[in-house]
Amino acid sequence: MSRVSFADRGRLIWYAMRRGLSHVAGRLAASRLLDLFRLGGRNERIAIAPQSLRTADPTRASEIYAGRFALAGKIVVCDGRSPFEMEAPTPDWAASLLGFGWLRHMRAAESAGARANARALVEEWIALQGGWNRVAWRPEIVSRRIVSWLSQASLILAEADVRFYRRFIRSLARQVRFLRWTAGDAQDGVPRLQAAIALTYAALCMTGQTRHLKRATKRLSAELDRQILADGGHVSRNPGALIELLADLLPLAQAFTSRNVAPPPALLNAVDRMMPMLRFFRHSDKTFALFNGMGPTAQDLLATILAYDDARGRPVANAIHSGYQRIEARDTVVLMDTGAPPPLAVSADAHAGCLSFELSSRQQRIVVNCGLPAAGKGNWRHLARATAAHSTVTFNQTSSCDFYDTRVMRRVFGTLIAGGPSRIAATRDADDHAEQVRVSHDGYADKFGVIHQRTVTLSADGRRLEGEDIFLPARGEALPAKLPDEFAVRFHLHPTIRVARVDDGHGVMLTLPNRDVWAFLAHEDRVDIEESVYLGGRTGPRRTVQLVIHGHARRAPRVEWTFAPLLMMAVIRVMCLPSVPDDRRG
Repeated sequence: MSRVSFADRGRLIWYAMRRGLSHVAGRLAASRLLDLFRLGGRNERIAIAPQSLRTADPTRASEIYAGRFALAGKIVVCDGRSPFEMEAPTPDWAASLLGFGWLRHMRAAESAGARANARALVEEWIALQGGWNRVAWRPEIVSRRIVSWLSQASLILAEADVRFYRRFIRSLARQVRFLRWTAGDAQDGVPRLQAAIALTYAALCMTGQTRHLKRATKRLSAELDRQILADGGHVSRNPGALIELLADLLPLAQAFTSRNVAPPPALLNAVDRMMPMLRFFRHSDKTFALFNGMGPTAQDLLATILAYDDARGRPVANAIHSGYQRIEARDTVVLMDTGAPPPLAVSADAHAGCLSFELSSRQQRIVVNCGLPAAGKGNWRHLARATAAHSTVTFNQTSSCDFYDTRVMRRVFGTLIAGGPSRIAATRDADDHAEQVRVSHDGYADKFGVIHQRTVTLSADGRRLEGEDIFLPARGEALPAKLPDEFAVRFHLHPTIRVARVDDGHGVMLTLPNRDVWAFLAHEDRVDIEESVYLGGRTGPRRTVQLVIHGHARRAPRVEWTFAPLLMMAVIRVMCLPSVPDDRRG
């Protein structure tokens, strides 16, 4: 089902047409023929090479020298051919190859052979695809290649002769000209902001581009103001976007200083807002929560970025603009998605996970969302974005969001979220004993006449998480009698958790890797243990399980549950009222 309005559909079609036209104009602007009419082109040079914060592995240099390109989870062996002549196994592999981010591994090798090989590969690309290539000249990939070439300029140009230096500068200038024409029509969100960052890098680092610095800075400031929210989150609501953007923005601020130019206030303000949000999304094991397209956490890169944070303040608890809540007590952390889907144009990676939560304690993940893998995303994206892949409630086996998926639009934008929760009410209370978040959303109101309300309460000692899911009528005093009302309350578990069922069927024992034993109690409801998959690990998809409470909302409009260490759970059991018989379920 799609709820894209005619106005939104028209805007998408117009944007697709405009992007095609700007692509043609950019290709003309980047034509090699224009080099014949450019004055002073021979005097262009690289003034500074910005720092790269991304982790490098010198052992990868020998693999590249041998023609073995392991990128985006796929390996291509060139067997004497150029990698730019090989058929890409996946679009992600092609994007990684053509973005040249792998040059950092060759620089880390610190050998003459690695430098010569890097120079040869750049020269091959200029010869084979420097004039034009449909994939290589996509604005999103051009921006990554510009930043890679500039940051690795000392590697590429070391011991280079004058002829290669001039070819390299001319090619780089052509790519910058192309991006200047097409940056505004790059895919909205992170790719468009990265295009603005690349143009600013070029204006700072290349002597022939300095005259464009004012315009590039204005474009960058506008994108930062538009995309970085007041609480420091990104407009796409993807936590991983913060890591990717800060890896470029921090060296960019240093590049301004190196050129004796004051960084724009929008850049400094954005960085100051984003830094605390890095800590907001981190669990007790230092990995990011798996919301809205987040995959495996790049721990080394994250640690490097956090080293730039001088304040090191405690993260905020209520990220109201980004739509997330954080509850932290002692060694226990609860993170909860309490926001509406992002704007249509930046929703290609957003998930239907409203009111999902994750739980960790003493550096151990317990409850998770499925997440998205680092490689092979296309195989999992449809399943990973569904509500059922999140630790929340699904109604009648459907998602709380509608996905806009047509073949034509998918090629340009990906699969967008066309509709979902629009009215979300959140309140937060705390006292000396516990902290509580209560949230409701209307994602199922139009389909099934149901409002889902979830309350989570974490004790002050972090040893007990109590939850309550209530199903309220969206209109009138009762749930619609003629609409289906089947629900499933899901709790996906981290794959390192060992599970054992309690005899009465209302609880489950959870053994953590550190040998802590927690228990899950569903009080009046039966708990089923079902298969699941964890996609947020660095080693790829892993099998795991989920705890599921099935029922019918008209018969059981309230579900209560508790996570607690085993000894604490024994006390809770004694205090609970006798269980209602299982036949309360339909």
